[in-house]
Amino acid sequence: MRDTSKLLVLTILALSFSGIYLFHDLNGSFDYALPRRGVKVAAMVLTAVAIAYATVVFQTITHNRILTPGIMGMDALYMLLQTILVFFLGSTHITIINKQLNFALSTAAMVVFALLFYRFLFKKGSRPIYFLLLVGIILGTFFGSISTFLQVLIDPNEFQIIQDRMFASFNNVNEELVWTSFAVTGVLILAAWRQNPYLDVLSLGRDTSINLGVDYDSIVRRMLILVAVLIAVATALVGPITFFGLIVANLAYQFFSSYKHSVVIAGSALISIVALTGGQWVVERIFTFSTTLSVIINFIGGIYFIYLLLKESRNA
Repeated sequence: MRDTSKLLVLTILALSFSGIYLFHDLNGSFDYALPRRGVKVAAMVLTAVAIAYATVVFQTITHNRILTPGIMGMDALYMLLQTILVFFLGSTHITIINKQLNFALSTAAMVVFALLFYRFLFKKGSRPIYFLLLVGIILGTFFGSISTFLQVLIDPNEFQIIQDRMFASFNNVNEELVWTSFAVTGVLILAAWRQNPYLDVLSLGRDTSINLGVDYDSIVRRMLILVAVLIAVATALVGPITFFGLIVANLAYQFFSSYKHSVVIAGSALISIVALTGGQWVVERIFTFSTTLSVIINFIGGIYFIYLLLKESRNA
């Protein structure tokens, strides 16, 4: 089957799963249930596309298919910010209650962190990309340690607020934030889509890219900032999903034969939509909200991550 046909099949599956989630068991409550389900589907599509795009681009830049943007410490920074707000200001403070303000603070903090991070690392000329990853791992561990320390000291009743932020959830997404995030993400991805041919060259390596006339360092900086913004928006909207990008990106690599990023990114995004809409339907209809989708994703993703590590070690 050609890649075009595969994309068509995935598109039909994505539309089908979205339709099932929207219309299954409405029982005539169109005015109440349908708009709310529509917001949740929009949030799932937004999250799916943002994470899929960011993960594929990040893996191209790092030349490693078992890494995700989460290794830069963005998820840990998000949890640290939520923990600090609750610990010092309380769970009834406006920065916690007001979802718009919390979203703005979380997104701004992660984007500013990424900008300062990249500016520091690239300030003195070219830095190896793995040096950037090493610093990201250290900072992520540092943020996580501070969060854990504060969570131990926090009031148990207020810890529940933080615990709710530890796992991604589509059940309480804010409608205004969804459409705002949709607009921001759509503009960014459309603007960056023309960079796909450069990403095809970047996948050949730094030296080859430079020899072919590509401004490697400039494109890497721009794409890393784009990755940071997309992950920041998705995380601030629904919460952290650690292994989701790893799963869908590697499934896309295996499913499609093309090396072109326009195909791989589109396929990864469609797989993401199928996984999120289908998975959320299973959580609500089969598990009856006894667990969250992110718990299932992280469980499957952890097993898949171990499989990829073993596979890479055998091929080494």
